[in-house]
Amino acid sequence: MSPLLPFLFFVTAVLYSMVGLGGGSTYLALLALFSFSYASMPQVSLMCNIIVVVGGVWFFWKSGYVRWRLILPFVITSIPAAYWGGHVTISKKIFSLLLGVSLLVAALRMLLGEIQKTKTPFDLKKIFLWALPMGAGLGFLSGLVGIGGGIYLAPLLILMGWADSKEAAAASSVFILLNSLSGLAGQYLKVGSFYSIQEILPLLIAVWMGGQIGSRIGSQYISKLVIQRVGACLVFFAAARLLMI
Repeated sequence: MSPLLPFLFFVTAVLYSMVGLGGGSTYLALLALFSFSYASMPQVSLMCNIIVVVGGVWFFWKSGYVRWRLILPFVITSIPAAYWGGHVTISKKIFSLLLGVSLLVAALRMLLGEIQKTKTPFDLKKIFLWALPMGAGLGFLSGLVGIGGGIYLAPLLILMGWADSKEAAAASSVFILLNSLSGLAGQYLKVGSFYSIQEILPLLIAVWMGGQIGSRIGSQYISKLVIQRVGACLVFFAAARLLMI
């Protein structure tokens, strides 16, 4: 393993954890650029996702931002769909295409910065109508490629007027954690084993440290928007490399 890779994972964890995300899409891009086996990449990414967002879920829950009535309609379908997606085998070309598109969306999301919109009255029936199919789609993509799906969910909740930025970040963290666990289980059944923890231990330690630091930076006065835009440029570069393969 290149000594540069744990450092890049650390930086990624810092950037994404500041806004309640795990960084799975960028971990995948880095693994691809460093020539990891594409079959093992989703497992490594999902493990890193879980480590980063566990702290975020705990923080948001203690702060009272986790709204289960909002989150449950999405995870009802996303959890089984993530498991199914993790069990599906796809070609390297399709994997690279899906990952490249996911990275482009992630980069655009980071460039947007903090999205703000007035919340609408809570309508559980309307949320269920939209959340069930959306949760299934995001969950399947999460398990298939090895991302948590939160980078899509958070802006969606805000744009629909269902959550403010803090509530959306909390929902995103829970969504990523549950989908990553389910997707990892599906990946395990597909491969028959977990990727060697010893081989990727430097990466796991790096994202744990980055996640802890990023959560704290996010609560201080440093501009998240500037850091996100720098990170977005790097993600765009990685996406372009993948889509040109």
